[in-house]
Amino acid sequence: MVIAKIKKALEKKAKFELLELPFIDVKEDPVRPELSLEFRQAYGRKIYGIKDEEGDIAAVMCFAFTHGIPTSVEEMDRLSKDAAMQAVHRAGVQGTTAIAYTVWAKKKGGGKHMVNEVYKMVKKSHNLNRLVTLSPLTEMARRFHIKNGAKELQVNETTQNFEYDIALEDWEKALEKAKRFLKIG
Repeated sequence: MVIAKIKKALEKKAKFELLELPFIDVKEDPVRPELSLEFRQAYGRKIYGIKDEEGDIAAVMCFAFTHGIPTSVEEMDRLSKDAAMQAVHRAGVQGTTAIAYTVWAKKKGGGKHMVNEVYKMVKKSHNLNRLVTLSPLTEMARRFHIKNGAKELQVNETTQNFEYDIALEDWEKALEKAKRFLKIG
């Protein structure tokens, strides 16, 4: 009985689906509209969106994969190029740190759900061990990330960095063991 309830809870369909987006209208980005689509797709960078129950994109987040924490967009560009070049020799693994450098909601609450879905993706990843932001120096960005569980790492000349702790909690380790035992998910 208990196992059946656990199985049912684990098999429950997520409300949002995280997917990689091949295209976005960069003019919709309220944070960094000056960054071209080509910039967002180059050198180990990806664009993700979350699709809601109606099939609409509820939020968008752009990433660069690096081995360090950038303090500016220019430094992020260099670090992600370096990680992409190193990936050639590492079976395509591009960086150990996911740098979220822009996020915006297209629907109310989408930003929070986007952070939650990306958090899950990074936790499941085998090569990523950090989720860090490269946020503008605004109080709105600071409040958003603190409210969503991030810790402030540093304040830079033109940006600020926040980190979401992705270490597995004891209960998550136990859940993984239970899933393997029950042969689900």
